[in-house]
Amino acid sequence: MGVIIKHDIGTSPSASFSALVTPVVLSVLSIFLTIGVSYAVLPALVHEQLGYGNVMVGVVLGLANATALITRMYAGTHTDTRGPRSGVIRGILTTAVAGLVYVCSAITGLPPMLSLGLLLAARILHGIGESFLITGALTLGIGLAGPGRAGKLMAWVGISLYAGIGLGAPIGNFVLQHMGIVAAFVLIILLPVLGSLPVLKCPEITPGGKKSGVPFYKVVSLISRQGISLALSVTGFGCISSFVALMFTANQWSGAAWALSIFAATYTLVRLFFASSADKYGGYLIAVISVVIEIAGLLILCSAGTPAVALVGCALTGAGFSLIFPALGVEAVKKVSPEIRGSAMGAYTAFTDLALGITGPVAGLIASSFGYQAVYLFGAVSAALALLLIMIGKEQ
Repeated sequence: MGVIIKHDIGTSPSASFSALVTPVVLSVLSIFLTIGVSYAVLPALVHEQLGYGNVMVGVVLGLANATALITRMYAGTHTDTRGPRSGVIRGILTTAVAGLVYVCSAITGLPPMLSLGLLLAARILHGIGESFLITGALTLGIGLAGPGRAGKLMAWVGISLYAGIGLGAPIGNFVLQHMGIVAAFVLIILLPVLGSLPVLKCPEITPGGKKSGVPFYKVVSLISRQGISLALSVTGFGCISSFVALMFTANQWSGAAWALSIFAATYTLVRLFFASSADKYGGYLIAVISVVIEIAGLLILCSAGTPAVALVGCALTGAGFSLIFPALGVEAVKKVSPEIRGSAMGAYTAFTDLALGITGPVAGLIASSFGYQAVYLFGAVSAALALLLIMIGKEQ
């Protein structure tokens, strides 16, 4: 068991950042690998083995995200009262239990309704696990590295998050094709267990040791400007992830597979090379620069007449979107005291969940009425509103 520490231990410049936060980053990677695996495996189970349609596939996939959003408050409160390492471990264990329920749902010979019920239960557990893990990991990482390196920590966590999803999907698909659904679901048990080993050696960070008494809605209000700005900025990412392939197809363009890859590449490269920029130059300045770049990318996508121009738009949008979460997160951390940092991180990440949940249906309506490229104008306008809100907040 780790030592309980009642203050931030990583504020010294001499403390090795990578040594402090690598266990946290690995725990995030392990959980989001399981999410990538589930994205690859679940459609095959729901559609082919159980015989349900596309609507049910969507319900099953979306249930974990909805659960994560709903449980952010509880994850934040747990992190603040019992410590962030406890939250990380609870998230890891809950995800492993979800993997066990996934395995049970895939047993051949079960009635389809029973299998579906187990699958829905597994998705709820998976969402709870992700909620506790990411809230605890952000809070633990900031406590270990120090608030002065919060932006860099968030950048590293973001890289591990998207890398986990990006690597987990092909890994899950490979295991599915060669070893079957049950073997793929076994990965969801094993990966969190392996990811938990380094974090078990981390010290616990307990700001106070008792409940802060600050209601969650007041915590939300403290970081609402940063959260709403984040949500508006996330809209552009939601538009690309949901509709860029359909836009290429509708225009009879080749290279649709490159669109998300180029977005992901510029997103990752910017985070790797500029991870500390928000800590050095201030979150508001980096957020303004990032949102301007994102708006430029989305406007290029909106007006693109060739696939090459559209890919340039994807590249710029990925580069711009990359640092918005850590940049605004740095400012959110400054708004709250250490004893409610877990609740603040839970609330802050919930704005992303909410934005992605709303963007899909709204962008779908816009695409149906005005075409796919109009979706990116919607994303650009949303980002422009985020820019306005950020600049007002900076002045205040």
